[in-house]
Amino acid sequence: MNQAPTVILKPGEADRVIAGHPWIYAGEIMRLAQPAADGDLVQVKDHRQRFLGVGFFNSKSKINVRLLSPERIEVDEPFFEQRIRAAREVRRRHLPDATSLRLVNAESDFLSGLIVDQYEDVLVVQISALGMDLRKAQIVAALQKIFSPRAIVERSDAVSRKFEGLTESNAILSGEFDGKCVVNLNGLKFEADLREGHKTGLYLDQQVNYQAVSHFAKGAQTLDCFSFLGGFGLHAARAGATHVHLLDQSTQAVEASQRNASANGLADKCSFETVNVFDWLKAQTAVKPHEKVIPRFDLIILDPPSFTRNRASVPDALRGYKEIHLRALKLLKPGGVLATFCCSHHVGAELFQDTLLSAAYDTRKMLRRVAVYSQSPDHPIIPMIPETEYLKGFAFEVVG
Repeated sequence: MNQAPTVILKPGEADRVIAGHPWIYAGEIMRLAQPAADGDLVQVKDHRQRFLGVGFFNSKSKINVRLLSPERIEVDEPFFEQRIRAAREVRRRHLPDATSLRLVNAESDFLSGLIVDQYEDVLVVQISALGMDLRKAQIVAALQKIFSPRAIVERSDAVSRKFEGLTESNAILSGEFDGKCVVNLNGLKFEADLREGHKTGLYLDQQVNYQAVSHFAKGAQTLDCFSFLGGFGLHAARAGATHVHLLDQSTQAVEASQRNASANGLADKCSFETVNVFDWLKAQTAVKPHEKVIPRFDLIILDPPSFTRNRASVPDALRGYKEIHLRALKLLKPGGVLATFCCSHHVGAELFQDTLLSAAYDTRKMLRRVAVYSQSPDHPIIPMIPETEYLKGFAFEVVG
């Protein structure tokens, strides 16, 4: 380990690292004591030469170093095996019955740049950092040893790869697999396309919330907006909703959610529409002067894709969030519940709630908060690494 090149930080840049944040930006580095190749393991020291940890170096990335450990370690197959086993233990404690879940969640499992999702007996790997990419064979070997999966698929197609100087990689790394898979979430079956679908196939971060929100569904006329594969809608139908109307603008997603409804014996309770949700809500709430919107729903679920990719687009995102909440609240009956989510790291829970309350003020609705939601525990949150927390949600009841 002694021969690892040394990265020396500028004065005042060590505190965040000592507290546990794994990213070191180019502007925080004073100098390299020896030249380092991109992807190398380097040791990091403060300006007084005090050892802070080891991590992967990449001069092409804004994040010059991604720390892996505050101790001197070898990064080899046993290292990956030990880290992945530790991550699996966290899931066993908090999601003991899940058969599809996120096994490794990058920074929140101290493996910056590596995501591993389990879909039943298939693993999907997503790599977004050069140091991890160069050690793919070791990662695959460790995964085979721990899980013996039917197949390991790589879906390294995230935009962030290009900031690391990497191209997209979409391949079968081991085993044989056609990409199609039936995934069990809370006892419901969902078809997933692990080669072509969104993210690595499904939104696993909502697994616990699908179940939690369905507690409000018994006897409810339900509207599931941005329904994707029907996660919220089908859980609501199973929990006793009178009827569920699912909206999504993707024809493929709507067709898949129809098949999922049939596969779970819930098709008779569900109706589907391929539509832009904003346009649909606008049309449903358009009235002539002196007319009122007649509320039709007891439960409305809003789970839109992220409206913002960076800090600069936050004001536009907030206008979008306010707009959908304004219109949804008009369609909600007194005593009805609005379950709403935001998956943008750049919009915090307080700001998200304020936007919602602003919509409530404009529609003259009094809301009672009845639940607060976060990402499922297979997407652990490390408060010292704020980037690990992104999903937030609330359920509000319209007061009488």
